[in-house]
Amino acid sequence: MIERMKILWEEKPLRLILFSAVFFRLLAVIFSKGYGMHDDHFLVIESAQSWVDNFDYNNWLPSSSSSPQPSGHSWFYCGLHYFLFKGLQVIGIYDPQIKMYIVRLLHALLSLITVILGYRIAQLVSDKHSARMAGILLAVYWFFPNASVRNLVEVACIPFLMISTWMLVRPSRMNFFLHFFLAGIIAGIAFSIRFQSILFVGGLGLALLFQKKWKETVFFGIGALICMASLQGIIDEVIWGHPFMEFKEYVRYNIENAETYFVQQWYMYFGLLLGLLIPPISLFLLFGFFRSWKKHLLLFLPGFIFLAFHCYFPNKQERFILPIIPFVIILGVIGWNDFVKKSEFWNNRKKLLRACWIFFLTLNLLPLLVVSVAYSKKSRVEAMVYLSTKKDFNRLLVEESFRDEFTMPPFFYLRKWYRDGYVQGVTSVYTIDSLCACIQKNSSMRPNYVIFFDEENLDNRIKKFKTCFPNIKYETTAESGFLDKLLFWLNPINRNYDAYIYKIEK
Repeated sequence: MIERMKILWEEKPLRLILFSAVFFRLLAVIFSKGYGMHDDHFLVIESAQSWVDNFDYNNWLPSSSSSPQPSGHSWFYCGLHYFLFKGLQVIGIYDPQIKMYIVRLLHALLSLITVILGYRIAQLVSDKHSARMAGILLAVYWFFPNASVRNLVEVACIPFLMISTWMLVRPSRMNFFLHFFLAGIIAGIAFSIRFQSILFVGGLGLALLFQKKWKETVFFGIGALICMASLQGIIDEVIWGHPFMEFKEYVRYNIENAETYFVQQWYMYFGLLLGLLIPPISLFLLFGFFRSWKKHLLLFLPGFIFLAFHCYFPNKQERFILPIIPFVIILGVIGWNDFVKKSEFWNNRKKLLRACWIFFLTLNLLPLLVVSVAYSKKSRVEAMVYLSTKKDFNRLLVEESFRDEFTMPPFFYLRKWYRDGYVQGVTSVYTIDSLCACIQKNSSMRPNYVIFFDEENLDNRIKKFKTCFPNIKYETTAESGFLDKLLFWLNPINRNYDAYIYKIEK
């Protein structure tokens, strides 16, 4: 078996790389249920399914408000999920978990484009050795399989950026105009998934200009603009009566709230890349990426512009930088290998270099195995799955009186939507006394199930809760997943609570 793998690695490396990519992504498809963070579920899955159910969860639709305003979100990616869920229900698939198996599988298949073209790009502009290294890193870097099956727009846009880049790098095999026009079209799709991809797309155009490829730049730009106008301009025109309303709102909101969320130092993303890509290999990759800027401008400039903007912009979140990580890896490998070939230091210390890679591969393996099968936000999802089986379920209450806000439950798994105060939350601001007063005025607001998130001061919270609802019966506990508990242990800001479910009896 080992000999067979060695032969494949030498003769048909892409086959072995793809096998590795498929294997770990299938693990993620099957086992990595739940969602990673708020945006990859509530801004995509909840909205799409609510539209299928003739409800508007996020109040994005103009009909949901007397004075409708754009929300600043692209309809394209969420809309694709709407049509998928609609089609699945037409053929009789209603179960949320089955739907998400299909969603994760489709995303896993889409992510293989990144692996294949990452290998092809490195092979084209460098050599087979760099292609193999870039390909296997894109296949089995510890975070890629899990991220690839999530509904993160920052990840979903990557294959389209990769296709466009590949078309610009390789010699044209079709009509000259059509080749670069299609490259622009595909880049426009990336923008329609993630608005900030316009920085990368603009970088591709600038790189062509700097290389004095005038006609290529024009054809590429025409394709990108036509796609953007079609997927964003026309959709917004139909919905809002004006083109690009969502994009304008996105820009406005982010400018006005630049320092509202997660303000970090400019070098934050460098620290993130160094840690995420695991040292010392992360150092090699960043060195190779910046070292190759002039020789491989088309691969460097888009990612550099994207990175520079996000370093400058005050609001910094880890996921924002995800679209360029595959490009950092590809060019980083190419640049590093080119440096090593000419480096007297490393040519005299090949055992040290080999030890660095062995250390990296060993360190990468453990989180790869753990994260690829991690059930994220397990307690929240399983609590909703449990309640969805209760025929007497009427209204839900979330009790988190130790916090200012309560955790939003994923109603997609509950298969019901919170119309007319469907879900309520007891917090340190809206206390149990406030809730009691509300129910006394309107008995229809009375819940019949409550979820106590977290065990913090739980006995006293239950005691206080009984002053309003004296008859409550313990049902079950939905526990957090292993990764959720690990992340909380590493950093308490990652609060992923166990969910204690009680029935409120009359």
